[in-house]
Amino acid sequence: MQADQNATDAQTPDHVLSLSQALLLPRIVIEDTQPAIDGGQFAVKAIVGQSITVSTKVYADGHDKMAVVLRWHEAGSDTWHSTSMRELGNDSWEAELVIDSVGTHAYCIDAWIDQFASYRYELEKKYAAGVTIELELEEGRVHLEQAAARSQDTLARQLRQLHDELQGLDQDAKVALLLQRDTQALMSLADHRAFLCSSIEYALDVERELAQFASWYELFPRSITDDKARHGTFNDVHSRLPMIRDMNFDVLYFPPIHPIGRAHRKGPNNSLTAGPDDPGSPYAIGSAEGGHDAIHPQLGTREDFRNLVAAAAEHGLEIALDFAIQCSQDHLWLKEHPGWFSWRPDGTIRYAENPPKKYQDIVNVDFYAADAVPGLWTELRDVVWGWVEEGVKIFRVDNPHTKPLPFWQWLIADIRSKDPSVMFLAEAFTKPAMMARLGKVGYSQSYTYFTWRNTKPELTTYFTQLNQAPWAHCYRPNFFVNTPDINPFFLHDSGRAGFLIRAALATMGSGLWGMYSGFELCESAPIPGKEEYLDSEKYEIRPRDYTAPGNIIAEIAQLNRIRRQNPALQTHLGVEFFQCYNDNILYFGKRTADRSNYVLVAVNLDPRNVQEAHFELPLWELGLDDDAATNGEDLMTGHRWTWHGKTQFMRIDPGYQPFGIWRITRVQP
Repeated sequence: MQADQNATDAQTPDHVLSLSQALLLPRIVIEDTQPAIDGGQFAVKAIVGQSITVSTKVYADGHDKMAVVLRWHEAGSDTWHSTSMRELGNDSWEAELVIDSVGTHAYCIDAWIDQFASYRYELEKKYAAGVTIELELEEGRVHLEQAAARSQDTLARQLRQLHDELQGLDQDAKVALLLQRDTQALMSLADHRAFLCSSIEYALDVERELAQFASWYELFPRSITDDKARHGTFNDVHSRLPMIRDMNFDVLYFPPIHPIGRAHRKGPNNSLTAGPDDPGSPYAIGSAEGGHDAIHPQLGTREDFRNLVAAAAEHGLEIALDFAIQCSQDHLWLKEHPGWFSWRPDGTIRYAENPPKKYQDIVNVDFYAADAVPGLWTELRDVVWGWVEEGVKIFRVDNPHTKPLPFWQWLIADIRSKDPSVMFLAEAFTKPAMMARLGKVGYSQSYTYFTWRNTKPELTTYFTQLNQAPWAHCYRPNFFVNTPDINPFFLHDSGRAGFLIRAALATMGSGLWGMYSGFELCESAPIPGKEEYLDSEKYEIRPRDYTAPGNIIAEIAQLNRIRRQNPALQTHLGVEFFQCYNDNILYFGKRTADRSNYVLVAVNLDPRNVQEAHFELPLWELGLDDDAATNGEDLMTGHRWTWHGKTQFMRIDPGYQPFGIWRITRVQP
């Protein structure tokens, strides 16, 4: 008979399921498991201590009861943890998962037919209906007997006691014993898990809180000087630490701090001719003094850098460095490893271009050149690790979308396997699919399209997209309001109100936001017709008076303070837009899952005119009737009041403050 079956299977075409294959298929279906990215191909992003809701659908033929368990473990560990999942109806199951350590973890779903639970369900129905149940009671006894036989020690003794107790009871007492919770609990422990089915393992990339909630401040150390003719140093940056701390920033980010090449050095405003004292662009990395692992001599020594990292930490700041994989034409790699670069047929080097822009002072490596694998890859990895050993745990990566995805997937995993606290920010202003993919291969966070979203429909659509799968699982948006490369059109002529509008949108819209030095002074002078700064700091030293009139330092400090005090604002997730009858006012709420912290935000998107509107308080979200009273608190000023009813009125004057941030709470009896 077996030979006949084998012959039948051998004749079965590949696309047709054979009987032996069918018998090996799982009887139980586990599907639609979330959170998951691309069917589990990539790790879902999470934060240590975060409650993650895992959901799935589980079903099988017939009406048997299912047992469904969520299991998880740390990568490389054989120790598994588990919890039963809640049945929600319609084959849906759910459980909460909290990971208490950074690193790579994985979870999976186990499901089986719970034969005793199925038996109890049928027994209860028949008993309630008054049906004869003598045979059912005997089945119950057999269940207990078999469970005791396959158990050991204390569990076996407890089940035998139940079995013996059952036989001396009348019918009603037997039913009560078989249906009681303690019996089900013991039988669950002894369950042989009929038709056990397990899902694949889904990876979780668990990072520290700063990966999801942080405020970034960017500055050029060379510009921390009172004289344009004197190059600023790491030691000079110490003087800025107290103010940056007092503005409640968490991350202090520097553009490249490495030696700058002289060949084709750019002059002011990206001119092709540099004077002998022009500092050049820090992105033209490399000179006789060293490359990506070296420090520009005019900034100071390695010991000076270490002292700055330590001093920043004392002020509650982490130093982030720029990782720009590009070289000046003076970089030592061109002589030591010419096979890492692309050369033209005439023997000249191919410099970087982004037509119509040309970057004659920069050349790019070729990741797949014959001589580049693996030498270039491991060299770049070692560069990053060298800075990690200097105390740097955060890297902003320049244009990662122009480098191979396999390289990033390998490098980030390699670095984080040694130190899972290291984070990477992608400076990727490119197509959505690539931006999401960078998150999937390991980037902790990313620059975004927020810079160019200004109208109510644009902002509503974008915030909503970031809160939906797959973006919600793989992409953490860092809402930078400006960068040395981007002076947004909106800020060119919107004045102080425009800067406050963008600051409010960024700080309230995402747990991650950033600003480039000068934003607090409302700097906006552009190259006419371009989103670029006139007299860009990328090409010259720019001293600043950080106490200049008209600055918004106090407002930025308070916005950051509000974020720290309200957990609802410490992520981009949880945004909900509510009714506001004015297209110039963006009105939304951010809340924690239990609604214990609920913040409403209204931003006048028009920097020049007062805007008014009736709006709705989300009383239904607090379980209140439309005529209920609620407490309101202005988080910028501390003013408090009581709202009565759902429909309210707002008036926002950009000349005073172009936004409102209100905490709403129930009125306590």
